[in-house]
Amino acid sequence: MTEARASAATEVVGGNDVAGDTIFVGQYLFTGSETTSVWLEVDKVEGVDVVCKIKNSATLAGALFTLHASQIHIDLPTLTDKDKEHISRWGARNKIDFLSLSYTRHAEDVREAREFLSKLGDLSQTQIFAKIENVEGLTHFDEILQEADGIILSRGNLGIDLPPEKVFLFQKAALYKCNMAGKPAVVTRVVDSMTDNLRPTRAEATDVANAVLDGSDAILLGAETLRGLYPVETISIVGKICAEAEKVFNQDLYFKKTVKYVGEPMTHLESIASSAVRAAIKVKASVIICFTSSGRAARLIAKYRPTMPVISVVIPRLKTNQLRWSFSGAFEARQSLIVRGLFPMLADPRHPAESTSATNESVLKVALDYGKTSGVIKSHDRVVVCQKVGDASVVKIIELED
Repeated sequence: MTEARASAATEVVGGNDVAGDTIFVGQYLFTGSETTSVWLEVDKVEGVDVVCKIKNSATLAGALFTLHASQIHIDLPTLTDKDKEHISRWGARNKIDFLSLSYTRHAEDVREAREFLSKLGDLSQTQIFAKIENVEGLTHFDEILQEADGIILSRGNLGIDLPPEKVFLFQKAALYKCNMAGKPAVVTRVVDSMTDNLRPTRAEATDVANAVLDGSDAILLGAETLRGLYPVETISIVGKICAEAEKVFNQDLYFKKTVKYVGEPMTHLESIASSAVRAAIKVKASVIICFTSSGRAARLIAKYRPTMPVISVVIPRLKTNQLRWSFSGAFEARQSLIVRGLFPMLADPRHPAESTSATNESVLKVALDYGKTSGVIKSHDRVVVCQKVGDASVVKIIELED
């Protein structure tokens, strides 16, 4: 083992270093290769110097490095001034749908980010996905989940902050909690080997499938598509593995488990959502169509992971800021794309939320035509429709003719 001395490193990692702590320096988070980063174990602290033992062989090359101190509290803001500047300029101009909040450690981090977004008029509807990257974020996971719109499990950083044998346990627990809360869960770092290779390893292929079986809504690729040699092939292979895993997903067990977790009495919306899924299962419907304005009803249906696709028909709402009139709905439709099993479509803005029976039938016909064009609906199929009629929520079953 070689000795390394890092001047003023105590200031970087918060001044909490003690013998045995781990410091990680390199490009692993960018490359996916562990030979591009150095693992250091703190031996002693001498003033502003941290003396470390080098635990591995690695080559440090290039200008972009990260420094990570495992399980050390760093007293820095989650959203820096530079972050706020980029969000205010580029984010507001492009009306971003999601904000990935890196290194979320407390629910307060999410609240502060939401308050900042609300001040930027165009981003008041932007959803915040808390990126869990260290033990501090896992410790406060429940309260973070309550505040955030979704969760990203950053397994690259978690794999540094946690012992390797603990990562799977936190992944499964976090995904379960997201599923029961009906909030999207995203998993990262699944096929690192495809950064330089045309095929993933068998272990990686199994890992992708297990992420699907555990309940993840999406897979977030990193180095494989950022700087990898085979970005298109990576997306194709990961997509095929996900499709195969979904075929053997035990939907019946999942549905019963979710209903039991929610318990009784259910909320009005939860009851309608679970009833729509139960009806679709019983009649072997080919698709569930849900009329919604906020997207919440469709997301609740998707929470029960029905075996059939859920078409979310977002009905635009008319609003005004006293200077001009506009329709909302585009944000909600796009944001639904990250929810597993949900396929959104935006209804014609000329059909208001307070629709008549004739308008409802017109929009339903468009949704059915979309399903037929997509190949998910055929003649004589049964379709479950969930919609609001006046003040009542209705779940109905229709059987298509030729």
